[in-house]
Amino acid sequence: MEKKILKFPKGFLWGAATSAHQVEGENENDWSKWEKENAERLAKEAEAKWQARKTGQPSSKFPGMFDQKNYISGRACDHYNRYEKDFDIAKSLNLNAFRISIEWSRIEPEEGKFNEKEIEHYRKVIEAIRARSMEPFVTLWHFTSPLWIDKKGGWKNKETIDYFIRYAEKVSSEFKEKIKFWITFNEPTTYAGHSYLFGAWPPQEKSLLACNQVIKNINTAHRKVHRLIHDKSSAESHVGIVYNLKHHSPYNPNSILDKLLAKIDEYFRDTKYLNQVIKHTDFIGLNYYFHDRLQFSSGGRFFGIANVKNPEDRVSDMGSNIDPEGIYCVLLRLKKYNLPIYITENGLADAKDEKRAKFIRDHLFWIHKAIQEGVDVCGYLYWSLLDNFEWDKGFWPRFGLVEMDYKTMERKIRPSAYEYAKICKENKITP
Repeated sequence: MEKKILKFPKGFLWGAATSAHQVEGENENDWSKWEKENAERLAKEAEAKWQARKTGQPSSKFPGMFDQKNYISGRACDHYNRYEKDFDIAKSLNLNAFRISIEWSRIEPEEGKFNEKEIEHYRKVIEAIRARSMEPFVTLWHFTSPLWIDKKGGWKNKETIDYFIRYAEKVSSEFKEKIKFWITFNEPTTYAGHSYLFGAWPPQEKSLLACNQVIKNINTAHRKVHRLIHDKSSAESHVGIVYNLKHHSPYNPNSILDKLLAKIDEYFRDTKYLNQVIKHTDFIGLNYYFHDRLQFSSGGRFFGIANVKNPEDRVSDMGSNIDPEGIYCVLLRLKKYNLPIYITENGLADAKDEKRAKFIRDHLFWIHKAIQEGVDVCGYLYWSLLDNFEWDKGFWPRFGLVEMDYKTMERKIRPSAYEYAKICKENKITP
């Protein structure tokens, strides 16, 4: 049987994504402070979680996992100094879009004092992207804040809204002629949940009230910055926000309780907060990684009533399930908003590069199906161009199209990247 070729719309954007703290190196912000204070604990917890089940000995599958240094970002990928080389690699892979973030702590290291040298640095970064015929997507906030913001209570403090607006006004006014796609915030609910509900990320609080307040403040800031950029930037500016959305489904499709749990989870993790900003966004940035199957269980892990029961036969190095069809289900949910959608992150940890090429093709198959059914998907940006610093997991998860040697800073393009490059060049896939 002849395989059907799936063509993507003319002008479709193909790219990759990064974030400043994860690749630049030598940042001084709330995350870098927290890393140093928690590296020893994180290394011990990783050893307890990932030790070999049968022998009781630490696994050697991922070197560095149990080393404290793994959890301190340090030089990261030294992208701050090597961005031109990295963009050359991106261009060689036929990418026509590239997502970066601007590090607030570099722009405004002290309250009300903007660093013109760093503004000029990011100007050069953006110009370097454009010089290689790639469309820049610029994120203003990707989980990290200046130390002075942290001391004031971070995003729990309503005053942070005004501080962020001042920062956003400065950045947008400096780069308004160079940027078409602005992303205000990356994954507000992910950040708030990990930092203020589960207590895994800084500042490690566990309060539903604080979690809701943080999301509310971030969404308020987004709405105001959306209006600000449109008032002061070029008419072609598109201002969006990025949400990490999962596909939520019942573990047992015949269980009323499982189905109810899936609907509740979908509403409180996704729909409720997305609805707060949807009238104030020009496009939806979708980060999609995996699927949660929910099972009702008395005494369950989540709020005493539910467990996540995902299959273990298809997983990434981090244990996250691989479910390409889930992105199709999420896209169909978003269709009702009648807005352009950009896949701003989609990727997996795969150190041996055994699953990445299929992962990309399979997700693109379902994205194409959603497009055929009327969902306005305009671009796909793989996460990430480079292996990088994966927050509280450190350096051991390997998400990159490009493999990093963190000792020498050598970059090595993985085989899966060349397969992705072919898709980008031809604007089509053959399932």
